[in-house]
Amino acid sequence: MIASAPYAPILILLLLVIALVLAIMVLSHSIGVKRHGPRKDAPYEAGMPVLADARRRFRARFYVIALLFLLFDVEVVLLWPWAVVFHRAATSREPVVAMDGAAGPGFLLVSMLIFFALLVVGLIYERGRGALRLR
Repeated sequence: MIASAPYAPILILLLLVIALVLAIMVLSHSIGVKRHGPRKDAPYEAGMPVLADARRRFRARFYVIALLFLLFDVEVVLLWPWAVVFHRAATSREPVVAMDGAAGPGFLLVSMLIFFALLVVGLIYERGRGALRLR
């Protein structure tokens, strides 16, 4: 038996989805009504008239706030598995066995406190630099 046989239904589904999307796009382009004009071809800005060029520069503050959001979003993603392992270690009173050895609940708590301390230091630094000001 071929080793990739369990993935055959997924491959078939993927090919069917691609074929369906292509068929809908081709039919929409070939059957659809084509009306052109200056108003129809103008870019739509939520009903507002265009005020400036769309390729203008954004302030760097937007990117800093986006990166801070990603930082704290990743922190929450890393906190969930740690909480599960910490709960298991704290309630069973047995160390959690990892590849490098065993870790007790005290070690897990100290490691997460260090992680939070680094995040707080970064947040204080960014606040001091003015990254969180609204202006």
